[in-house]
Amino acid sequence: MPISSFYGLQTSLRGLLAQQRSLDVTGHNVANASTQGYSRQEAVLSASDAMQLQAGAVQSGAGAHLGTGVDVQAYRRVRDGFLDLQYRAQATRLGEEAGVAQGLGNAELSLAEPSDDGINTQLSNFWDAWSDFANAPEDSAARQALVEQGSALADSFGTVDKQLALVASQAQEEYDTLTAPGGKVNQIATEIGQLNDTIKRFVTGGDPPNDLMDRRDQLLDDLSTLGQVSVEDLGNGSMKVTFGGPGDTPLVDDTTVNFPPALSAPSGRLGALRDLAASPGGRIASLRADLNTVAKTIADAVNDVHDGDGTGPKFFNYTAGAEAGSLSVAVTASTVRATATGLKGANDLALAASRLRGGDGDEAYRAFVARVGGEVSQANRQEANAQALRDSVDDRRQSVAGVSLDEEMTGLIRFQRAYQASSRAMSTMDEMLDVLINRTGRVGL
Repeated sequence: MPISSFYGLQTSLRGLLAQQRSLDVTGHNVANASTQGYSRQEAVLSASDAMQLQAGAVQSGAGAHLGTGVDVQAYRRVRDGFLDLQYRAQATRLGEEAGVAQGLGNAELSLAEPSDDGINTQLSNFWDAWSDFANAPEDSAARQALVEQGSALADSFGTVDKQLALVASQAQEEYDTLTAPGGKVNQIATEIGQLNDTIKRFVTGGDPPNDLMDRRDQLLDDLSTLGQVSVEDLGNGSMKVTFGGPGDTPLVDDTTVNFPPALSAPSGRLGALRDLAASPGGRIASLRADLNTVAKTIADAVNDVHDGDGTGPKFFNYTAGAEAGSLSVAVTASTVRATATGLKGANDLALAASRLRGGDGDEAYRAFVARVGGEVSQANRQEANAQALRDSVDDRRQSVAGVSLDEEMTGLIRFQRAYQASSRAMSTMDEMLDVLINRTGRVGL
């Protein structure tokens, strides 16, 4: 088979186009260096199909294959599926630890300790009021001050209990918002289903849409912070996404979105929110139960003293099981008792009540505050550890899929030099053809 004189031009043109496409991909990488979720791409080059020469076309007489240049085979998205799996597992853990830390932090703030409005200060003032009453049992001002301070202490317990209940209700509200129709989980699932359909059509046509795949992976990353995500590649560019436990119904199966999700045992942020809001058995419910125990311990101790010989009224009233929220003063300034003897100026009951300072009630409240502080500190440590692990995996993932500007600049220079070389080869061929076409037959003229 004869070789055309224009053969070299086509070979050089292939080189020009291939290097141009490589430059285009590099420019796309540089432009998206700061785009969240973007995976760097590269043009995959390979030698184009060679031209087969018939026997006798070369000196050996056995035929040969003459190279025809280079072709772009694909535009490859650089991504490591194993690192994606690790990242999403750590993101789920971080979402859960961050949710717990945030909820417990809000619970700690509701205690307002140490401050002038906290229960500890109000409790100290309450015991001081009993001491003042013991020193002046007939003083109406001391009686009134004691009753008012008892009410202030009861209000403080009620305020903390309401704040804890608010933390639980806010956690439940956020959970409901995230999982509601039109919520974040629904939005992510719907978009993944739409992307599955679009990506499948492109992949079936032999044209993988890298940027759309990046968007889908970013959505999976976002979903993994809310709960455990399991992904199954269906082999046609589409995916099956399970959200929650391994036995749950897939959230997205190809283009089908199953909503609302059946979350038997949610993890991630949704798991943290459910744990905070659960009643009974949740974290906040447990704190409220301990607060009720503290309120009951203090109220019972004061009531036992104030009741005296069993004939006196209770100082505090409360509802069993909701002591902190229902605590109230049951006496007035005229009915509060300093003694059960009936003797004027006697103060045995008031003295006994003042000696309750530092007793079981105070100790129970200190233990409660220590528990809250300890759980908050532990939650913060676990969140920090989860953040460090996720960041470590993300660093490894970015080392594979992220855009390195230094590497891209090196690539730009390399592709530019290759483009210039192909241009030089084409110019040389053009000069040779110019001599052949325009000067042939002019010898001697």
